[in-house]
Amino acid sequence: MARSIPPTDVLITLMGSPHESERVTSALRLVQALLEQGRAVQVWACGYATLLTQNPLGEDKPRNLANWNGVYPSTAALVKDMLETFPGRLYWYGCRFCSDDRGAADHLPQVVMRPPSGYGANVAAAGRTLQVGVL
Repeated sequence: MARSIPPTDVLITLMGSPHESERVTSALRLVQALLEQGRAVQVWACGYATLLTQNPLGEDKPRNLANWNGVYPSTAALVKDMLETFPGRLYWYGCRFCSDDRGAADHLPQVVMRPPSGYGANVAAAGRTLQVGVL
């Protein structure tokens, strides 16, 4: 039986390498802003973006040489915090094929892994779709 995708206002699809530009940071800020406005949001991570929600990333990024005493949350910690702060309004999906292909198997428990063939159901459940990354 196919998984039911909750209806959302927006689907944001993250594709490509997460740290090659500011796209992921901008997308995460957009997700948070939409949630703070009361919107329901789903995120579909594809390609290397599936690495964003890996448990091994831990809570914090490695130390920054430019600010040795600064503490910065990892992307997994940011996503986990948003999922816990906005239950029932934020849904995070990962492409199972892309994740398996990259050896990324240990995701946050709230992340739902779906086959690429399921992406159409996510699009159909969203009022609007935004693609962020490579095409």
